[in-house]
Parts: sequence; structure tokens; C-alpha cells
Amino acid sequence: MSRRIKRMNPRPRSRDEREDARPHQARSAKKAGPRPGGKPGSKPPRFAGERAERRAPKAVLEKAVPAKPVEALLPTKVQTVTVTADENNMRVDRFLEARFPGLSFSHIQRVVRKGELRVDGKRVDSKDRLEEGQSVRIPPLKLDAPKVVGELSDAAQKTLKALKEMTIYEDDDVLVLNKPAGLAVQGGSGMTRHIDQMLEVMRDAKGQKPRLVHRIDRETSGCLLIAKTRFAASHLTGAFRSRSARKVYWALVPGLPKPKQGRISTFLAKEESEDDTIMRIAQHGDEGASHAVTYYAVVETAGNKLTWVSLKPVTGRTHQLRAHMAHIGHPIVGDPKYFNIENWQLPGGLQNRLHLLARRIVIPHPRGGVIDATAPLPPHMQQSWNLLGLDATRFDPIENAPEE
Repeated sequence: MSRRIKRMNPRPRSRDEREDARPHQARSAKKAGPRPGGKPGSKPPRFAGERAERRAPKAVLEKAVPAKPVEALLPTKVQTVTVTADENNMRVDRFLEARFPGLSFSHIQRVVRKGELRVDGKRVDSKDRLEEGQSVRIPPLKLDAPKVVGELSDAAQKTLKALKEMTIYEDDDVLVLNKPAGLAVQGGSGMTRHIDQMLEVMRDAKGQKPRLVHRIDRETSGCLLIAKTRFAASHLTGAFRSRSARKVYWALVPGLPKPKQGRISTFLAKEESEDDTIMRIAQHGDEGASHAVTYYAVVETAGNKLTWVSLKPVTGRTHQLRAHMAHIGHPIVGDPKYFNIENWQLPGGLQNRLHLLARRIVIPHPRGGVIDATAPLPPHMQQSWNLLGLDATRFDPIENAPEE
């Protein structure tokens, strides 16, 4: 299968260009990882915006307009609403949950199952997807009795504490977690503990639960963005859809990718078997194939045996970074699905776990300003960096990668 790799523009932007290109950033609630910058006389710090943040006042986030009581928003008689652009491709049950916070899961399922809710005059299933412009008939709705805030069981209090320990950034609308490797974002077969389930303990007095706006793989650690309000969920989902969100990942791979900076462009399609599901490199026009683009840059090498690469996904396909790095012959160390180099020996002291970190996320805040959160290396990757003598404060050349 052929591959397309193009060199990135090798000319690094000047310090002033990098600072001018980035707005002031909302500061994280906690520091996450080592301060970028390096030693005197070294290359410029990885993210120029962090210097600007120290010189300039924090981005001012507009105050929220007080919301109307949820009860006042619930329809007391049959009404018809139109699916908006932000609600395009939203599941029917998620649509109701977003439009009417506080509705119980059982109530939503009941009105859909009985056919009281109709889309363009037809019955639907709660998992069906809506399209912009469709008409949705909504029956009269009512809230269940609100939960008493503050009455958490011991188990729920432990879960809440665990979430707080993961928190990198938090305000009234947004939460950014440093998800540990091994913890799933959503449930699956045989899975009893995952982020979506843990967020149940953060329901507010109106019954609103924080919402996932994107996902990262179970074995990938790092930045996970959560919307705490319906308002934030709508804006953040729109930012991902319009590719206004910028994500940076760090990975450890065998060998030295050539060229040292480049663009990987392929089509990916899901391939399922009885035991596993993987993404394969596909051709344009193949059933289920989606275009995927990733920029990569070599940050530092360890004797040409192992290389620390920084990755910037332009698209957000399942397993995109893992499949792309395997495609160019440098699968991510510890990847149980895509590491396909025969007779390759893991250097002594390194753990055989996925070496992939969702290092940084930069996204417009729903109320103005910018969310800019950074996650530290997880313990198993920090151990590898120490053993290989890699310097986590080095300048990250992925800064120079295009946004598209």
C-alpha cells in the first residue's frame, strides 16, 4: 500500500510570530507537568503563549447569564422543534438530554419507546441520529424528584476525590482531566468503571451531568475535555466539528522516522474480527473508509534505537495516530494492536505499555478566551524518559506544523 508523507515547512516561526499568533490563555487550575523553557541559550520554549501568559493578565471569561429554571423550559403541551446545526448527527436520547437537562434516562427512553416523540412524523429509536432541519415532535415532559445535593455515599465521595485528583483545569463550564492509562472513557463489555460512569457523582441540583465532548483510547493517558453545562457542550462539540480544537500527543516509537517532520495522509476503515477491532489502511471509495491526516515531528532520539515524536492529528479517526505510525514503519511502543515489528526487543527497564500521551489541548472557551491545558507524562512514560535520558522540557517542533 502506498503512503503519502510530505515534509512540513522547515522554517520555524520567529518568537514574535508565535506570540502574535496565539491569544492570551486561561490559566489551568493546577500545574500539569514540567515548565517548558529549557536551559539558558537553548531553543525557544515549546509554547510561546505560556510566556505571554506570565506578562499579560489572564483572559477574562465572560460571566454566565443566569439560566432560567429547568421547569420553565419543559414543554407542558406537545411542541415541534427543528434540529439545529449544532445538533446535527446527535442521538435522539442525547438530543432530549441536552435540550431538557434533568430528565431521567428512564423518562427519555419511555417517551421514545411509546412513540410519543417523532422525527418528521415517524417513530424512532433512542440511538437513531438526527439531521439538521428535521422536525422533532416533543410530548409534555416532567422532571423526576431532584436529588439532594451533598448526600454522597462513601463510594461516591471516593469517586469524586479521584476526579478532583485528575483535574488539570476547571471552571463553571469546563473540566479538563488528566485521564490515567488503563481507565476507559466510556463503558464497554465487562467494564464497570469508566469516566462517563464516574461523572454521575457530579450531577448538579438540576440533575445535569457533565458531558463528554471527545474521547481518547483506554490505554492513552492525558487531556480529556468535559463540558459541565449544556451551553458548554454545544460550543465545544462545535469547536471539534469545525476543527478549532488543537491537540498535541507525545509518543515513543522504535527507529528514526524519515523525514524528521512530515504529514501522513491515508484513508482508514474499521476491520472487525471475533477477537478484535482495528483500523486498516484503506483506499478512497472503500466501504466505511474515512480520510485521516496526521502531522508528526521528531523531538529527540535515544541512539537511533528509540525516538520521541510529537503528533498533531488534523482529523479525529479511531486509533488514527496508532494506525498512522504503524503505517510508516514506526508503531508506538507497547501498542498491543498495531506494533508489528518482528523480533523487536523492548529495551531493559521499559514497561510494555502504550507510550502515547494526549499532551496538550487548546480550544476556544465557550464564553471567550482560550482553554490551554497540558498533561504530564504518565508514570510508565516518565520512567522510560528517565532511562533513555530524554529531556521533557525540549522545544516541541510540532509547533511549526500547519493547522490543516
